[in-house]
Amino acid sequence: MTKLNLFLRSLIFSIYSLTSIFLYSFVCVLGLLLPLRYRHALIRFFLRAYIEVLKKVCHIDYQVEGLEHIPYDQGGIVLSKHQSTWETFFLPLIFHDPAVIVKRELLWIPFFGWGLAISEPISINRNDKSSAMQQIIAKGKKCLAQGRWILIFPEGTRVAPGTVGHYKLGGARLAVATQALVIPVAHNAGYRWPRRRFIKRPGTIRVVIGPPIESEGRTPEEVMHLAKTWIEETMIHLVK
Repeated sequence: MTKLNLFLRSLIFSIYSLTSIFLYSFVCVLGLLLPLRYRHALIRFFLRAYIEVLKKVCHIDYQVEGLEHIPYDQGGIVLSKHQSTWETFFLPLIFHDPAVIVKRELLWIPFFGWGLAISEPISINRNDKSSAMQQIIAKGKKCLAQGRWILIFPEGTRVAPGTVGHYKLGGARLAVATQALVIPVAHNAGYRWPRRRFIKRPGTIRVVIGPPIESEGRTPEEVMHLAKTWIEETMIHLVK
């Protein structure tokens, strides 16, 4: 594709993205009256449409490997590579009814925050740093008891392809405290939807779901080492 073609396709998708999120936010306000499982069904409907429009307009497709590693009779903790905005829209379609860990203040942001609130995330008060981990563990236990997944990007921020970010231990500490399964996820979305870039490049995003990591009897450091090692070794093979 020419640069102009890529620009126009990216522009069309950006207009769709802003418009759909704006309109969807009002649906979310009404959706707060519904039980959680119906709210997540509403979220998945929006996310499927979003991913499909991205495919049609920007020619960005995807393929998933390792679905057999996901236990469907329980929840757990997902530790995913973070390269792009794409995975934040896609992973909830794989791991149903996920809870993400967010700052409480994000829920107050008009439109974006409304859409986030409908999913019942694990919201914490970051100003009280001494109890932040305790908040995560307490709320995480409730989510896991409901059979929900907890979605965490241990690098904290999006990193460029080929870059290894600093893996924070919060997700591993939660896993050890709750004895939950950890599912590592690697992907190369950053090649197609680069961070802080307007242009989206056509191609197929590869997502690889790793085998479960048992947290029982392990330290947070051991759990994170196993997850990070698997993710980064898999990333070596996920090139353009």
